[in-house]
Amino acid sequence: MTEKSMSSHSDSQSMNARQNIGKYKRWIIKIGSALLTNDGRGLDKTAIKNWVAQMATLHQRDVELVLVSSGAIAEGMTRLGWAQRPTALYQLQAAAAVGQMGMVQTYESFFQQHAMHTAQVLLTHDDLANRERHLNARSTLHTLISLGVVPVVNENDTIATEEIRFDNDTLAGLVANLIEADLLVILTDQQGLYERDPRTDPTAALIEEGYAGDARFQAMAGDKGSTVGRGGMLTKLRAATLAARSGTATLIVSGRVPDVLLQIAAGKNLGTLLLPAQPPLAARKQWLASHLKMCGYLYLDEGAVKVLRHFGKSLLAIGVTRAGGEFTRGDMVACLSPDGQEVARGLVNYNAEETQKILGHPSEQIADILGYVDEPELIHRDNLVLV
Repeated sequence: MTEKSMSSHSDSQSMNARQNIGKYKRWIIKIGSALLTNDGRGLDKTAIKNWVAQMATLHQRDVELVLVSSGAIAEGMTRLGWAQRPTALYQLQAAAAVGQMGMVQTYESFFQQHAMHTAQVLLTHDDLANRERHLNARSTLHTLISLGVVPVVNENDTIATEEIRFDNDTLAGLVANLIEADLLVILTDQQGLYERDPRTDPTAALIEEGYAGDARFQAMAGDKGSTVGRGGMLTKLRAATLAARSGTATLIVSGRVPDVLLQIAAGKNLGTLLLPAQPPLAARKQWLASHLKMCGYLYLDEGAVKVLRHFGKSLLAIGVTRAGGEFTRGDMVACLSPDGQEVARGLVNYNAEETQKILGHPSEQIADILGYVDEPELIHRDNLVLV
């Protein structure tokens, strides 16, 4: 294991992993707000035109593309003359509504120059958490891809409520699950994941390769994003963990590298490559049911047990009496009855420390306790299976 790779791959294996990227046929490309808006100074049309040209070249090579684009709020702020990102939800939604117009016009015009069609797809948490809407979104994206259209995906900021909003890094990871992508490319304003924050420690080494979900990376990531977006390196690691559930590899790389997408396709050693530790999952619930490794456990009260067994609901923190294990967000945990019998298992939305703080409390108190809300549920019903 080299210091830079922090993985068990040999140099030749690492090289093969990079070269295999050129064989991947379905890519999700996520571009962050800081890049798209040149750090908040309005849409950087020169940069966008260049990325679109690279995507057109990949499209000519029969690569299927889905674009997850941030920047709507940042562009709206620029159009409205706002220097600081607002905190009020209604102001953010207004900025998103204004900014979406500029984003759509820009992407459409540049893709049209390459005789390519685009489609705007706006999603919310409910679209992906609700099984029926999840399948509808999946069918729509698959249809667009089969038609050679490039879906431009964004969170529907204009209608999403504060409690169920998520950053576009997370959205990209969920879309990877939705369409079983081969590769998620997260274009950011950093070269990749570093051992320490390079903005405060210029000697920090770049992590070239590893496995998605490696707990060691969490401490390296920090939690600061840009002033124009919500995401930071930590959200990118979470996105990689989400994407890995469907066998998707994730590459976190600077979007300011010349011809970055084409260099990636050529196997160049750029950014941080996070590989899935498991093969693609064909049946999510089957995988949940057969997963043997539990990272922790949750003891439920009788009311929560009844809700899970008889009503098919999500598990809320208020129904949990005790938690154990060293688990992180997205890990598999066992749900136990008061007498210790396993009732269900699922992917938890909060890490062990956060869970200890919110257990026994209603969902509306999570923000006050933690200072933020990742999800209103401790385990969503779509990520939970009875045993």
